[in-house]
Amino acid sequence: MREEVKEYIPLKSRIWLGGADCMIATLCNIMTGGGLTFFFVNYFGMDAGWSATCWLLFGIWNAINDPLFGYISDRTKSKLGRRIPYIRYGSIMIAGVFILSWVKFFSIGSDVQMFAQMLISLFFFDMLYTAIATSLYVMPYEMAVTNEARGKILFVKVIFGLVSVAVPLVLLAQLEKILEQSLFRYQMVMTVIGILAGVVIFFSTFFYKEKAKAAAEEQYPFVQSLITCFKNKNFLVFEIISFSVTYIQTALMIGLSYYFEAAGIGFVFCYIGMFVGIITGMAMWTKLGAKWGVKKSIVIMCMIFGTGLLVMLLLGQFEVAGVIGFFCAGIGFAGGMYEVQLMNGDVIDYDEHVSGLRREGMYAGVNSFICKPAISFANALFPIMLLWFGYDSNLAIAQQTDLAKFGVRFAWLFVPVLLLYICALCIGKWYKLTGKEWDEIKMQLAAKREQ
Repeated sequence: MREEVKEYIPLKSRIWLGGADCMIATLCNIMTGGGLTFFFVNYFGMDAGWSATCWLLFGIWNAINDPLFGYISDRTKSKLGRRIPYIRYGSIMIAGVFILSWVKFFSIGSDVQMFAQMLISLFFFDMLYTAIATSLYVMPYEMAVTNEARGKILFVKVIFGLVSVAVPLVLLAQLEKILEQSLFRYQMVMTVIGILAGVVIFFSTFFYKEKAKAAAEEQYPFVQSLITCFKNKNFLVFEIISFSVTYIQTALMIGLSYYFEAAGIGFVFCYIGMFVGIITGMAMWTKLGAKWGVKKSIVIMCMIFGTGLLVMLLLGQFEVAGVIGFFCAGIGFAGGMYEVQLMNGDVIDYDEHVSGLRREGMYAGVNSFICKPAISFANALFPIMLLWFGYDSNLAIAQQTDLAKFGVRFAWLFVPVLLLYICALCIGKWYKLTGKEWDEIKMQLAAKREQ
């Protein structure tokens, strides 16, 4: 057996990578998390139908955009590497696009003009976001091979990830108040955020580098590269959990306000339970996860997460059950940000072991192509399932029938519970990248990088 390879990634590299990842996610969460729609529909008065059409066209472009860029980035040849040029120079452009997205470029506010500006803003923002975010997403796999080293990178990313979720939630809740004060003040807030993000992302590229320089590798043609991803059986198993995590994160955000109103309980203790769950989860996955391995850790994570949500589904009208559910959701959130990304790295490493090529970009693009529809499914299924239980949209949530209030929990939690148990079963049965043989392959890949 080969001697174990020790990898060390400096703390400053981990912090700068986590900070850059945090800032690009913050921009995205503001733009696509309701900020741009609210700005054009609620403030400028654009018809909601035009907004829906804009998002539909954007969704089509989004599906094509991700695997195409992943393929391009894998074939990029530069002195800086394959990913860093997109992060460094894309940061300047995306900051500009983000700032200009909140400027009115028309004197007469017709729906067609507003639709055109919104669509153009989304098109250029997403093109740049895909280039930067995809490169940052795969950077831990470029910087290190061993899960121990990658885990330390991902731990910092999870901490910064909490900031990228909290800041947009607070800001989006204050949009109406800021705009009521003045449009200029709103634009200044967005300008500061855009400049800060651009600066952090740009300078971050001087503090980390790709360990595996694959610029000289001859990559597969696009179609062959795409087909080869789907021939990787472990990747297909990974997509089950990746799709599920995307759906669950979206679904849980959608139903939050409905749940507290329907159950008639406060959110404070539930949010505290979730925060404690995240801290517990990070301690669990970084300590015990290293002992259990990725496969066992994800199975355990799915069972804890799914069981906690099941308790809330059945007994969520009681605050204790809500706190238990949110605590388990915190553990699941930490596992999704940590163990699932380690699993993704292993899947890409296996592809390198078989093909001899590093194709992180293509895998990241295909993953986005498969998982992004989960966001639309979650948004569509929730209101449909509410109707099954007689939910009346003309009544306040607190005034709904008891059956409709249970329907809120069912529409919110049933599919996530089902998906988590399916994930535990599929990964436990079909995922093969585990054990001493796989550890030996990982060491061989790490030794190859060191050369």
